[in-house]
Amino acid sequence: MCRNITTLRGLEPRATDTEIEAAARQYVRKISGVQSTSAATEEAFERAVHQIAHITADLLAELPPRKTPPPSLPPLRRKAAAAVAAIDG
Repeated sequence: MCRNITTLRGLEPRATDTEIEAAARQYVRKISGVQSTSAATEEAFERAVHQIAHITADLLAELPPRKTPPPSLPPLRRKAAAAVAAIDG
């Protein structure tokens, strides 16, 4: 499940709150089956995203450093890397 959620532990610089929230949002979408919220689902969905993001930030802060960086960049960093490559290219 959630093969597309990238590893946030070991990133340099560390994962941002925005990256952590994006991963939490993707996780909640996957497990809930809710792709876009409605009046009936928004409150529970957003509460779950907030709680999972908070727990994820705590987990990343408590784990020891990785010996090697993660194998791929999170989606938000991929966009920035592509923009830099386009400028340098």
